[in-house]
Amino acid sequence: MAAIGQEGSAVRVQQQDFDLSTELAQLRAAQPGVGAIVSFVGTVRDLNEGASVAEMELEHYPGMTEQSIQRIIEQARARWDIFGALVIHRVGPLKPMEQIVLVAVTAAHRGEAFAACEFIIDYLKTEAPFWKKEQTPEGGRWVDARVSDDVALEKWAR
Repeated sequence: MAAIGQEGSAVRVQQQDFDLSTELAQLRAAQPGVGAIVSFVGTVRDLNEGASVAEMELEHYPGMTEQSIQRIIEQARARWDIFGALVIHRVGPLKPMEQIVLVAVTAAHRGEAFAACEFIIDYLKTEAPFWKKEQTPEGGRWVDARVSDDVALEKWAR
């Protein structure tokens, strides 16, 4: 488990699962002024675009992916007064109901933490170099970016 850095953020791309309560406790312990912790956990669905999903495999570009996510966190820090941010993104084969991603943010107040967490996941979905391949009854298929994810980004351009 990687420690939260001095700047209060950490990025991990890994195959193994994560424990939500352990990760949030570690993030919170890094800063005594924390008044709010907001987290988002994304999981594998068993149905996508009308097809059953038996497995989803996530691939990434090592090094580049972590740098991309760190830049997203830095953008959130520039917009909101947050103490810490943690992004854990899993790669490899995952089954329905397994955890894919954790985004957690700490701040003095909930408004800053909610906004920063939503910003990070919105940018993560569209800007981080991950590729998803689903196994369906019809065979494997690569998952395209969703229009709804691009629409979610538009609100942050204001």
